Amino acid sequence: MAGRMNGKVVLVTGAAKGQGRSHAVRLAEEGADIIAVDICEQLETVNHVMGTPADLAETVRLIEALDRRVVAGAADVRDRAALTAFVDSAVAELGHLDVVVANAGISPIGPDIEMMAWFETVGTNLSGVVNTLQAAYPHLQSGASIVCIGSMAAMMPGSMDSPSAGPGASGYGYAKQSVARLVHNLALNLAPRSIRVNAVHPGNIDTDMLQNESMYRLFRPDLENPTREDAQPAFGSMHKIPVQTLDPRDISEAVLFLASDGARYVTGAQLRVDAGALLTSMTSGAPA
Repeated sequence: MAGRMNGKVVLVTGAAKGQGRSHAVRLAEEGADIIAVDICEQLETVNHVMGTPADLAETVRLIEALDRRVVAGAADVRDRAALTAFVDSAVAELGHLDVVVANAGISPIGPDIEMMAWFETVGTNLSGVVNTLQAAYPHLQSGASIVCIGSMAAMMPGSMDSPSAGPGASGYGYAKQSVARLVHNLALNLAPRSIRVNAVHPGNIDTDMLQNESMYRLFRPDLENPTREDAQPAFGSMHKIPVQTLDPRDISEAVLFLASDGARYVTGAQLRVDAGALLTSMTSGAPA
């Protein structure tokens, strides 16, 4: 049914490209107005391509083409003061805030990545989620929805801790496991206020965070210079349903459900959109 988000305003972090853009556009297609934020710069420790001002402008163009309102700006989710100032200003312009999609994340991979990558990854993928929710919370009313984007790594303890993956990957795994627990605890605390908190845990998604040379080398260590084509079967080997990578829009459909009133009694969920990757994981039934 179209129009599931009519009248709602949604905050999406990491909205310049990849999953964030997909979530923002999909929600706008269903009638939402969007607050879109992204750091719009490249962190030195990150070896996949991050969003740019031009990318964020394209997200704005796509949303405006749907005849929806959008307020977009650059802010680092690690900077709570800057993020709060942006959210306060955007909400003042659009009038209210109904849904938060805490999506911003990074994934520096490789044995040569410096240790600072661990801190920057945890700062973005975990502290950035906390900062986003703290900035948004004063604007949320009964019936609001919070959706945190996790990862199948949240339910695979130790899977990101190999020396070949480096400290950035270790920080990624730690942050996503912590986000899963955060969702559980925050859902319990916000349930009496009728504010729902859920997580979506994707499998291997076809974005720049996955499609880069460092990931190709990690998944195909048997090759000196593996290509995208070399890595695709390895990406798919983690999925039980025979698909190599998932489209960001597949994750957006789950986000849409959790954001909508159709999920008005769903809270604390750890929704796996992983093509069955976690079916054989002994810890897949509960947050890490």
